[in-house]
Amino acid sequence: MSEEKKNVCVVVLGDIGRSPRMQYHSLSLAEMGHTVDIIGYGETEPMETIKKSSSIYYHYLLAPPTIPLKLLNYGFKTIWQAINLIFLLIITRKPDILLIQNPPAIPSLIVCWLFCFIIRAKFIIDWHNYAHTIMALSLPKDNILVKITRHVEVFAGLRAYNNFCVTNAMKNDLNKNWGISATTLYDKPPTIFKSISIEEKHKFIIRLGKTYKQLLNNDGSTLFTQITGNEVTYKNDRPGILVSSTSWTEDEDFSVLFSALQEYENHIAQGNIRKLPQLICFITGKGHLKEYYCNKIKNENWKHVIVLTPWLESNDYPLMLASADLGVCLHTSSSGLDLPMKVVDMFGCALPVCAYDFKCLDELIQHGKNGYKFSNSEELSKQLFDWFQNFPNDLHQQETEKKFKNELETFQKLRWRENWTKYAAPFF
Repeated sequence: MSEEKKNVCVVVLGDIGRSPRMQYHSLSLAEMGHTVDIIGYGETEPMETIKKSSSIYYHYLLAPPTIPLKLLNYGFKTIWQAINLIFLLIITRKPDILLIQNPPAIPSLIVCWLFCFIIRAKFIIDWHNYAHTIMALSLPKDNILVKITRHVEVFAGLRAYNNFCVTNAMKNDLNKNWGISATTLYDKPPTIFKSISIEEKHKFIIRLGKTYKQLLNNDGSTLFTQITGNEVTYKNDRPGILVSSTSWTEDEDFSVLFSALQEYENHIAQGNIRKLPQLICFITGKGHLKEYYCNKIKNENWKHVIVLTPWLESNDYPLMLASADLGVCLHTSSSGLDLPMKVVDMFGCALPVCAYDFKCLDELIQHGKNGYKFSNSEELSKQLFDWFQNFPNDLHQQETEKKFKNELETFQKLRWRENWTKYAAPFF
């Protein structure tokens, strides 16, 4: 690790505010004393710590206009992004190192590699997934665009000064199939993701209740907490809080959670033997399928399951996770080689999680030890029933939760800063 202070350019061909890992990279680089220029889209505000840093500057790409014809639109968008990216790279201070997120791969990988080649800057790729496998979700695997994207990824990866990736499974796959050497840099939660006190939960829900009135009672208490004397206490008949963060895209099948919630609603409505509480389900995130499912939920007119879809500021999202009783992750992974960062965030808040299973998920979740895995809506329904049966007074559930949280305490000990300093800092 060099003591020399450098100029580092961080490129995200996406929304900076919705790219937490690249923001964490930027903060870590700034803490090392480097000057950081972030290039990306500015749809969402970046984290407060990014905005307050005197060493981090961000430069926004312009969103391309939309052309009705799909193929023409893709070509036009690619050319637009390439020109826009080249322009910003030229006018931004000359970097010693360029760190780029993949995916997406086109045109950013080629443009940035060529730029680094010309100015003799070090070119580093941070592999979050494979761009060609995401493209193959909507196109046939043998489509020419999928093949070109794959070749671009191989070309750039082999010529990078270094490659970071998010799992050992991806590291092995890159090396085995493409001959690309990579360093595994696991996602770890920053310290903002932590457990909070019941008083902090109460204050957060009171504040959230200003927008969502159904969370509050007329006497000033919440559905979950009350003030007894000078003390905040939980209500014995409180609803359960379920939280899920989704991108509302094909990469995350929301129909699985929808079906499980429908089954939960039916179970209570039909007066079955299991005693289940009312369920408040918070689903955060943005995406093109959000409106479709929100309308579908509204049309169901559920009585025992309330679904709220807030867009939370970066400082409120950890409070939401820390206030919940159970998390749900629907990430399925187009490559099967990346891990859901939302689970990392939930674990940082000591929140047990039910997660959709895929082949490398065991690098993060051990079923029945620190969380649950499911493969379909029926399995998720059973896990919700088991977790919330006789809630919050079921002794078996309390023991299971205690066991999970003891395991998560170990996970909480290693945070992003320490992990990054050990595995990433030597390359800067």
